[in-house]
Amino acid sequence: MPDTKHSKPVPYRGGGFNPRQSRWVAPVVFACLLTFWETGSRLEWISPLILPAPSSAFIAFMDLAESGDLGKHISASLQRLIIGWFFGTLLGVTFGVAAGLFTLARGGIVPFVAAIFPIPKIALLPLFIIWFGIGEESKIATILFGTFFPTVIAVYGGVDNVDRGLIRMGQSFNLSWWSIVRKIILPGALPAMLSGFRISASIAIILLVAAEMIGAEYGIGAYILLAGNLMAMDQLVAGVTMLSIMGLTVSWLIGRAEKYLLKWRV
Repeated sequence: MPDTKHSKPVPYRGGGFNPRQSRWVAPVVFACLLTFWETGSRLEWISPLILPAPSSAFIAFMDLAESGDLGKHISASLQRLIIGWFFGTLLGVTFGVAAGLFTLARGGIVPFVAAIFPIPKIALLPLFIIWFGIGEESKIATILFGTFFPTVIAVYGGVDNVDRGLIRMGQSFNLSWWSIVRKIILPGALPAMLSGFRISASIAIILLVAAEMIGAEYGIGAYILLAGNLMAMDQLVAGVTMLSIMGLTVSWLIGRAEKYLLKWRV
């Protein structure tokens, strides 16, 4: 028989499986890193030829803003990123939902995605330049192509992972096929879709920089390439920081979308 005299009750730990994001941890971590970086540079622990101080990068950023080129670089990059990511994601969602719902579509889409997805999309950039020219079309096509495949995989994986019991319950209530898709499958797949959007947005920024380093007059990637060629490390760090801020902004926007669209997931 169990020893009830010396046994201890197990505390309820349901809250331990519900992690929440703290608002103050990230600012503290960033402040500590920047303080350490600035101090190391001023005390010459870190060579400015290798990594300039954050204050030097900030001065380079302000010089870029005063020259009037900051707006041109950012607007050019944002235009390429938004157009390429939007249409790549739109096509990815369309093909992903089709692969998740229709047998015939899955038979064609999944092998195609499995064959093309492992190819580094940067390697296809010269091909896009031959097809679309050195202008905006080849850059946007690279971003579109790179965001399409992770979106397709995230979407049809999310559709596959929807609880089959909920679908059967909908069928038992005589819901139509379209009602089950709209009320059960798409909301159930939405968390996976939004996670896929995060990944595709990061890939889009990587491809944006790669595309802008080839034949672009304006854009953050072109600015970083020019700074690297001139060994202007402060400008290079300023450009990389702009990319980081762009990534943080995209992540914040998707986080807000998750908070709004997934209110039911409490």
